[in-house]
Amino acid sequence: MFIPNKAIRDEGTSFHYLEDSLTVALNTEFLSQVKKAITELDYKYEQVTTWTTDAFFRETSKKVKQFRDLGASVVEMECSALVACAQFRKVEFAKILFTADTLANEEDYDPRDGGTDSHRRGLEICFEILQKL
Repeated sequence: MFIPNKAIRDEGTSFHYLEDSLTVALNTEFLSQVKKAITELDYKYEQVTTWTTDAFFRETSKKVKQFRDLGASVVEMECSALVACAQFRKVEFAKILFTADTLANEEDYDPRDGGTDSHRRGLEICFEILQKL
């Protein structure tokens, strides 16, 4: 599992909720509670910076390198928008990611069937975590 602590904003929605900035940080106090629950359940996680883009076709080799250079180790399509909306609405928010496909090797995109084998288990783990919060 990957727990974003910061999202690089490369989508359009978050800018309707927060001032312009390159990144948006997740609430560290709530993240601590989520990480504690994960640890108590004996699961492992990695804290990451994510790149949020609103279109998969923008994940070009040039963009992947650009956002890796900014510290992103994962890419997804909603984190920065959800963080911005949660901050605007004053709601606690955290995001838990698991891998579906991979751009780890820029020359060889691996779709991994979109992670369909992991969806059910990912949801089960998230329900376990929610019960601890």
